[in-house]
Amino acid sequence: MAVLVTGGAGYIGSHMVLELRDAGERVVVLDDLSTGVRDVVPPDVTLVTGDVGDAGLVRHLVQEHGIDAIAHFAAKIVVPESVADPLGYYLNNTVKSRSLIEAAVKSGVRHFIFSSTAAVYGEPSVGSASEDLPPAPINPYGRSKLMTEWMLQDAGHAHGLTFAILRYFNVAGADPAGRAGQSTPNATHLIKVAAQAALGLRPFLQVFGTDYPTRDGSCIRDYIQVSDLAQAHVAALGHLRNGGESLLLNCGYGRGFSVLEVIEVVKRVSEVDFEVRYTGRRAGDPAALVAQVDRIRERLAWEPRYDDLATIVDQALRWERRLQDFRAA
Repeated sequence: MAVLVTGGAGYIGSHMVLELRDAGERVVVLDDLSTGVRDVVPPDVTLVTGDVGDAGLVRHLVQEHGIDAIAHFAAKIVVPESVADPLGYYLNNTVKSRSLIEAAVKSGVRHFIFSSTAAVYGEPSVGSASEDLPPAPINPYGRSKLMTEWMLQDAGHAHGLTFAILRYFNVAGADPAGRAGQSTPNATHLIKVAAQAALGLRPFLQVFGTDYPTRDGSCIRDYIQVSDLAQAHVAALGHLRNGGESLLLNCGYGRGFSVLEVIEVVKRVSEVDFEVRYTGRRAGDPAALVAQVDRIRERLAWEPRYDDLATIVDQALRWERRLQDFRAA
């Protein structure tokens, strides 16, 4: 048996590859390298450069490598970009996912792990979002992911494909052993951007909106460390392989930090008082998104290992320094 990881050269996908490999799994990575980085894929892991929407390629890989499960991470993920280019997001995140799911069904793949998002909840009026909250995405990114959830659920019911849909909140940090991290140069993740500002890679950090109905006027998010998130995916795969029913789970820590609070932690950990500039809200950004996480802990017996914002920030800073050293070499 082997696991096909789409987007396995990207940020979250590469950490999934490491978790699977550390667990003794055979892994095949499919990535078009448009944003992924070849060097984060271990040399003993098969990397195929290609498009997840190429059904013929996917069927070939399934047959060649004996793949019984697909973990699907390949996607576009920037909310403001999705507002400006909705059709591009529906193509990459929805149309190509449909092709991948169909190829999985026709090839006899038994299990499918889908990288979804808290953006499907939109802007909940409650303090935290449970999996039972009706989806109400407010941007094309969230809608493109929700459509894929629906397709996967329908295909699972019709064809016996078991699946785990993992809706995660804001992902941050890096592999504690320094093997992978957020490598995209123009990434928009707050902790990465703040780490770059602290290291002088950006002249300042921009805060989008200080008039939200939150405790300090800035957006509140639930930050989950990337290796913890990858381990949740591995646990979900084990659940499905052991005959467990299909799952829909939140992935977070169940508490939120505001943008301004995150900035203060980055300044404290880095010991750098970098410049912060304030501007208006970005299109499609909800005021607050925090997970209810009882279900994932109950169904998968999942316990996070790195649930500490300062630790997550320190990992991000260490990875940025490593990237600096690599570029300077």
